[in-house]
Amino acid sequence: MVWLGKRGRRTAGLMAAANVTLALALTACGPGGSGDGDSGDGDSGGREAKYRRVIEDPHPRPADVIEAAGAPTGVARASDGSLLLAYEADNVEDDEGPAATAWRIVDPDGHTVAEHAEHADAEAAPPAFKGVRGGFVRVPPGEGAEGAYALDVHGKPHKAVITETPSRTRPGDLLLAELEPTLIYRPATRTVAPPAGVPDSAIRFAVDERGTVWSLDQPLTEDPNRVVWQRDGHTLGSRAVPKPYTGGILAARGGTAALSLIRGERVRGLLLTTDGGEHWRTVLAGGIPWRALEHDPESLVLESLADGRLLVGEEGGRYWLADDRANNAFHELKTPARFTSLTVDGTTLYGIADATTATYGLVKGEGLWISRDGGREWHRHERRG
Repeated sequence: MVWLGKRGRRTAGLMAAANVTLALALTACGPGGSGDGDSGDGDSGGREAKYRRVIEDPHPRPADVIEAAGAPTGVARASDGSLLLAYEADNVEDDEGPAATAWRIVDPDGHTVAEHAEHADAEAAPPAFKGVRGGFVRVPPGEGAEGAYALDVHGKPHKAVITETPSRTRPGDLLLAELEPTLIYRPATRTVAPPAGVPDSAIRFAVDERGTVWSLDQPLTEDPNRVVWQRDGHTLGSRAVPKPYTGGILAARGGTAALSLIRGERVRGLLLTTDGGEHWRTVLAGGIPWRALEHDPESLVLESLADGRLLVGEEGGRYWLADDRANNAFHELKTPARFTSLTVDGTTLYGIADATTATYGLVKGEGLWISRDGGREWHRHERRG
């Protein structure tokens, strides 16, 4: 599981440093935290001067990058509950120039076990990871699978086996990259491969815990879009997208699969199943004021919790959570700060409060917030040494 915050929308193919990742020199964990919530560092140059020094340093310290960044760009959770937090300190004045990235792994009790930092380019995509059994996997930074590798929960890197041979999906497989190309990661063998049997005209994907590949097939003809689902390389069924809508983003987990429905340039509802594709229905209300979703459909947040409930919202905007796995009714989440991104792992919610563009200062409530009870209570992630 991973998501990208304010700095995660750049062209991924610019990540020139990807091929050096297996030569990581892990920095030993020692005193000093991330500085979450601190508006200054107290030295003679102040926060802005320190920030500049960090992004210009050819060998930055992880703690310095994390303090400068303030909030993570993304978070991933491993099967044992360990978290990997990714950070980036960008060039504030320009989209070009120096930057610095870092990641930190904390154990289920919140203690840092490994961290790493690198000098970077402000035009490059920040590092992104997904949580898997036994650790984390790096999302390829460009078009193709190069740059993918695994980290165990202690921060030790492991080479990923990359193959162009399509693989039949199995339970536990993970969607690593959606397009150009579509890639599946198998934790048991650390293998990255395209999925077998998906339509050539598929433009959206989701993979659930049973290894079912859900895709949105967009034919070149005037035929309607279709949701297609497959497992082990075999097609199990398909469902046409109802007119007058076109399909958008897919999510699948816990027996639920959902597709956002687009009309014009806005999301207007959902097409969903809660029984693995046996029955489908269209949700155009349910407590979500769809006309309040004013941004580009690409900014939609649509995710399924492990119990089948859906999370719906917009990056930097409002969010709604289903009352139960039937997904008939939704309620708006109350958050402790304005989240620039929100995602789920299992039934836990992870929200990031951050500025929308790179800045020397920190916004109110900046950092990672976690809720384990459906958004009723939130606590801010704090490093415990």
